[in-house]
Amino acid sequence: MVFLLQARERILQFYSKYDNFCRPALKFLLALVTLILINSSIGYSRSLTNFAVTLVLALVCSFLPINVIVVMAAGIVLLHLYALSLESVIIIAALFLVMFLLYFRFTPKDAVLLLLTPMSFKLGIPYVVPIAAGLLGTPASIVSAGCGVVVYFMLSYISGSAAKTAGDGVDAELINKFRYLLDDMMFNKQMILYIVAFGVTILCVYFIRRLSKDHSWTIAISAGALLDILVMVVGALYFKLSVSIGGLILGSMLAVGVAFVIKFFVFNVDYSRTERVQFEDDEYYYYVKAIPKNTVKVNDRKVKKINGTADPAKKSREGRRKKDPERRRPGKEEPVKEKKDAPEYRMHRALTERDAQASSLERDTAAKARANRERRRNNQ
Repeated sequence: MVFLLQARERILQFYSKYDNFCRPALKFLLALVTLILINSSIGYSRSLTNFAVTLVLALVCSFLPINVIVVMAAGIVLLHLYALSLESVIIIAALFLVMFLLYFRFTPKDAVLLLLTPMSFKLGIPYVVPIAAGLLGTPASIVSAGCGVVVYFMLSYISGSAAKTAGDGVDAELINKFRYLLDDMMFNKQMILYIVAFGVTILCVYFIRRLSKDHSWTIAISAGALLDILVMVVGALYFKLSVSIGGLILGSMLAVGVAFVIKFFVFNVDYSRTERVQFEDDEYYYYVKAIPKNTVKVNDRKVKKINGTADPAKKSREGRRKKDPERRRPGKEEPVKEKKDAPEYRMHRALTERDAQASSLERDTAAKARANRERRRNNQ
């Protein structure tokens, strides 16, 4: 446990020390993975699927705000769809506009959640999203998670029905395509089930981990995973959908593991040293519960540089001088340093001060005698 705490402290210290480099690197990695997943899902434009173009776009995103990455990803999606059909561009652009209005109105700081939600579906770990959002976010994170779910199912639907939406046709065919896209995307029962399950799980995890009970984060993670499984199973039975129970359980177990890693880095406390304090002022009574964090002091390693390019002759002279301290350099007299702490020096100093005091007393006595003789001579 001590080793893990030390590793955590070193990681946090490294991130805080090199924050100016870590943030662009993480944004570059996030943008690169997002663009690669978009190109693999709906790569209809050959120029945009070029890896060099993807790399340059990700590099540009590393120096931009995180919300700009979201807008750029939406623009890449629209450019791919433009190579497929014009009606799909119009519908998806309108859908993006509605989602952006909701997103920038309620959760403008959850851009990472909005990007990671479709990515988690693509990687096969979607159940990590609601538990992590409940631990680190607010109830408004439901909007970002819901928008991410809509984006994933929208891209999956377009990639699966490209033949039905591609090509040009007469006005009647365009109207049928519009109706076909809207009906199948907006009334997708599986998409609605995921949005409801994620929303309920986020609320459950958020409100439980905010309680003042001991081990509230652990209880919130466990309750959120169980509630997510329950909602998915009940919703699948209600909508008559096929859901893999084994995949649901394994995905929830993986989500619990990731949640405990988040808890280790964000909320690692020692409940055995909990203290409760009560005090009051003129208007209120205060009941405070203080829980110390688990921290370990990490010793900084100091590296001593040894200069190995020194002159060998100079090093030999210094070595002889250390062996023979009485040896002097030719043509240079070294000053004799007195040992002020030696007993001889203290005795000499005491005698010198006493002689100085005696001589001053004799001078004063002689001066007074001369003054008396002159006074008697003047009186005669």
